[in-house]
Amino acid sequence: MAAKAALDAKQKKVLKALGGMSDPATNKQIAGAAGLESQDVTAAIKKLKDAGFVDSPARCKYGLTPSGKKAV
Repeated sequence: MAAKAALDAKQKKVLKALGGMSDPATNKQIAGAAGLESQDVTAAIKKLKDAGFVDSPARCKYGLTPSGKKAV
């Protein structure tokens, strides 16, 4: 899933929410910023991590990778 077009709407919302944050964020913070349910964020984060767009620099916190920043 390297192409932006391969992302679904929830994954795009999560990327956009993370792009607007200056520090790594928790699932709850991302859910609030993206207007999504927490379980939707969890599923999107997993797929985005597998695609290399999101990483977890600290336990239970998520941030964008360089690829994720380009995708935003």
